[in-house]
Amino acid sequence: MAMDYTFEQLKHKTVVELREISKGIEHDAVKGYTQMNKEHLLRALADALGIKHEHHDVVGVDKASIKSRIRELKKKREEALAAHDHGQLKTVRRTIHRLKRQIHKATV
Repeated sequence: MAMDYTFEQLKHKTVVELREISKGIEHDAVKGYTQMNKEHLLRALADALGIKHEHHDVVGVDKASIKSRIRELKKKREEALAAHDHGQLKTVRRTIHRLKRQIHKATV
C-alpha cells in the first residue's frame, strides 16, 4: 500500500499523514515515528521505502564560481569583524546573502 510514493509526494503531506503511512511499515528506520518531526520522518520513510532523495540541479548560473566568490567574501567578513569595520561588514554580508540567493533561485 505505501510502496508507491515519490519523495515529492511525501514532502507535500502533513506530519499526521506521514505518521499514518509510517504506522503500516515494519522497518527500523521508522521506529519511534510518533516522536519524529516532519524532516526526520521524511528521511526515515524514504529509507524504509527505499526512495532515493533526488538532488536538485542548478541551472543558468556558474555555481562553482559563485561559491568561490562566497569563500573569498567570507575571508573578507572575518577581516571586517576583526577590524570592527561595521560598514564593510554589512556590505560583505549583504553580498554573500545575494550570491546565496542567486544559487537558490537557480535551483530546480
